[in-house]
Amino acid sequence: METKLPIDLRSDTVTRPSPAMRKAMADAEVGDDVLGDDPTVIRLQEKTAALLGKEAAIYVPSGSMANQTSIRAQTQPGDEIIAHQDSHIYHYEAGAPAALSGCSLRLLPGDRGLFDADAVRAAVRPPDSHFPRSALVVVENTHNRGGGSCWSVDAVAKIRGVADEFGLKMHLDGARLMNCCVARGCKPTDYTRYADTVSICFSKGLGAPVGSAVAGGKETVKRVHRFRKMFGGGMRQAGIIAAGALYALEHNIERLAEDHANAKRLALAVAGMPNVSIDPGAVETNILYFDLSPALGTAKALCDTLHERGVWMLPTGPQRVRAVTHLDVSADAIERAITIIHDTLRR
Repeated sequence: METKLPIDLRSDTVTRPSPAMRKAMADAEVGDDVLGDDPTVIRLQEKTAALLGKEAAIYVPSGSMANQTSIRAQTQPGDEIIAHQDSHIYHYEAGAPAALSGCSLRLLPGDRGLFDADAVRAAVRPPDSHFPRSALVVVENTHNRGGGSCWSVDAVAKIRGVADEFGLKMHLDGARLMNCCVARGCKPTDYTRYADTVSICFSKGLGAPVGSAVAGGKETVKRVHRFRKMFGGGMRQAGIIAAGALYALEHNIERLAEDHANAKRLALAVAGMPNVSIDPGAVETNILYFDLSPALGTAKALCDTLHERGVWMLPTGPQRVRAVTHLDVSADAIERAITIIHDTLRR
């Protein structure tokens, strides 16, 4: 009897390289990236810098390292970072701004991970020796805990204006930036032109197995390179994995629209199920959250039951569940997942 693979909606980080991507990786020309002579890494960095409209880019092992080296390169210990209270750099990077850069965080509220220029202006510290120095503002696009929400270009431009007014640097956590660009029909440079540094992740929806990149000015990227080494991120024959990232940039951007359509389909179906709360109109890209009535039990209990039935999702709170669509989950798999979720809730 044929056994179907589980429908894994825990994250888009679970994507596996396709046979064509694996072949590109197997055939990759390599060197020593710590010494700066891996040709495949060099091609990836050049392609990424061009895509993001920056002078230079550097390949790093993870999205957390991309964000944290960007922070370290643009701050000093004792500085303060302005970011949303649901930011990835705050919730999911192990306290790294404090531990690695000696920075505190000034956290802003805002619906679905978004805030405005006035909130940034109000958060900037006055020039007084009693206070930390406001040094950096971080925008996350798309916003993970915001349900894959997309920033408007105009909002980012206005925040840049405030940053310039007060002499702040700006980092764009663009781990899923290409999801936003596909959803909004815009170019990466529409956003990145306003940021001093940009991170982008290759191992989420783009489907590569390993790696992220930081792009920015040449001098800033030189500092990022130093901190990549300091934080233990120097890699040797990294061209093998960089080839997967190159393949992702060349083949897997436009198809992100399929993931968005699958997420919307799932959200619409879940919205029609009893004792579940979700706003399908808020699902812009490939991430959705839904809340359970206590009458159904806890999110963990539901996810445990669904796991046994072959649909894998993550509980992110007592009553909240997250699902993320990606290239390993087809439209047919989404329909199967909907049937299983509906049957499980009915029971």
